[in-house]
Amino acid sequence: MARKLIVSVDHAKCVGNGTCLTIATHVFEHNWDRQSVVVDPNGDPPELILEAAETCPVSAISVRDAETGEVLF
Repeated sequence: MARKLIVSVDHAKCVGNGTCLTIATHVFEHNWDRQSVVVDPNGDPPELILEAAETCPVSAISVRDAETGEVLF
């Protein structure tokens, strides 16, 4: 069973680069302000979600383990 994650985007930081959308295509999409939003926190494998968070140029994405609350990124 895949690890369940809590994924969030800080809109005060997000600049709409869109890198996360190209990596975790089922998790993120752009809103009307071209900022990333989470549409399905478990839409892609955890490895892709973490990669998307790591590649965000402004560190706007945070990822936590849903069961333990552990901060993964």
